[in-house]
Amino acid sequence: MGRIDDLADRYVDEWAALNPTGATYAGIKGHDDQLDDLSPDGFVTRADLTRRTLAAITATESSTEPERVAKEAMVERLGLELERYDAGEVTSELNVISSALHGLRMVFDLMPTEGEAAITNIAARLGQFPAALEQYKVTLREAAEAGHVSSRAQMIEVAKQCDSWTDPDVDNFFHGLVDRLDAEGTLAAELKRGAAAATAATAAFGEFLRKTMAPLGREKQAAGRERYQLASRYFLGAQVDLDETYAWGFDELARLESDMRGVSARIAGSGASIDDAVAALDADPSRRIEGKEEFRDWMQALADKALVDLHGTHFEIPEPVRRIECCLAPTSDGGIYYTAPSEDFSRPGRMWWAVPQGITAFSTWREVTTVYHEGVPGHHLQIAQTLVRAELLNRWQRLLSWSSGHGEGWALYSERLMDDLGYLEDPGHKLGMLDGQALRAARVIVDIGMHLELEIPRDNPFGFHPGERWTPSWAGSSCAPTAGCRTKSSASSSTATSAGPARPRRTRWASASGSRPGTRPRRARVRTSTSRSSTRPR
Repeated sequence: MGRIDDLADRYVDEWAALNPTGATYAGIKGHDDQLDDLSPDGFVTRADLTRRTLAAITATESSTEPERVAKEAMVERLGLELERYDAGEVTSELNVISSALHGLRMVFDLMPTEGEAAITNIAARLGQFPAALEQYKVTLREAAEAGHVSSRAQMIEVAKQCDSWTDPDVDNFFHGLVDRLDAEGTLAAELKRGAAAATAATAAFGEFLRKTMAPLGREKQAAGRERYQLASRYFLGAQVDLDETYAWGFDELARLESDMRGVSARIAGSGASIDDAVAALDADPSRRIEGKEEFRDWMQALADKALVDLHGTHFEIPEPVRRIECCLAPTSDGGIYYTAPSEDFSRPGRMWWAVPQGITAFSTWREVTTVYHEGVPGHHLQIAQTLVRAELLNRWQRLLSWSSGHGEGWALYSERLMDDLGYLEDPGHKLGMLDGQALRAARVIVDIGMHLELEIPRDNPFGFHPGERWTPSWAGSSCAPTAGCRTKSSASSSTATSAGPARPRRTRWASASGSRPGTRPRRARVRTSTSRSSTRPR
């Protein structure tokens, strides 16, 4: 092992000690009884570690090509993390998709629940939950006083999430968690006390957002060009021309809508509209599943079939990777997302579905492409296979390296790949894939347009407010006349405007393919890239 890899591995150990919840997400053992220090000093300490490591990596010469690649990736990622911290983005981050609050809540979903030691860890974290939120309050207030604060609208929406998580008639998250655990005596009593304290602390945090932070929040939801440019570099791993990308979004959406009209004719007859095809598909009882558990079982069967079909034909998938679990999330936030295996594969890769309140019926034609996106050949193949490549990648590359442009880029390509391989020959499944791709194109338009307050092209093919400038209300309603939101896929998360230039919550991936995009692959060994990502709802 070379000096770059030594530094990278040491950084992972130190990072895990300072980010116990992150360590659980990454599958690093030994920290499951602790929560992060969310005080201002805690953020300073983590930033200092990043700064020291970046300086050491920059000053160290790489001795091999793999080390050169690892160094380049670490310098780019750690450098951007520091840019975001120094710009006040990290300590002020609060939105409906990604924040320290969401990290604290979701970490319990990934913790082992069998055995006294595992349950004791859960009790310990529940007991620390109120103090962690008190620390986070101080950090958010200090950031706001320094001029770094999220929008008022975000504060209110996150407060509503706190209401949902703590409402006995909705998610009732903490008490529901404890009720599912097999504990007796003193430990059971400790769990109940912890659940009650965490519930009260979360409800109080919601009130803190409404009464203290919302009045301090930005009235304008648009991030502005400077903040957005930094956020886009962090997400994409590259600097893009935002105006050019905005224009591309309209062209891409028009192209996809044309493809959708062609497929719609196959479904509902010549001259049929996309709406006609959607209505026909939704009315088909063979494409409908009643019940959350039944829908989970359908996802599991499809994910398992894709693994079996693709292994040994188009990919050679390592044995530990040939397991994925489909789970119902314990909240009703509405996203489908993937979480990575633990470092030792004792926790498998998982596809999660947070079913919204009141949803009991599911249209499968919309979600076939989602299973391929989150499972195989998407995120699960991309992420899980990276863990087995210790001979090629250091621990930072296997566990912590992340770029949304790289990670989501592979997953979106994997949807089209399954079409190329003949898995979307059913026109309903093909329309579902195109609809999902169109949603992403629509989000490019809406996100850039709203945050940069750009003019809507006068000649836009959808006739949507030509020549006017984007507003938050239009951003929320803009999907209605476009293909991108026409079918309102249940798997689609909130548009990126809901979060602004936020960091995605952690789940991971690393690109893997024997063929480049746009080609029909022959059988290929799964090839590992130099980075592994962490995402949450897509």
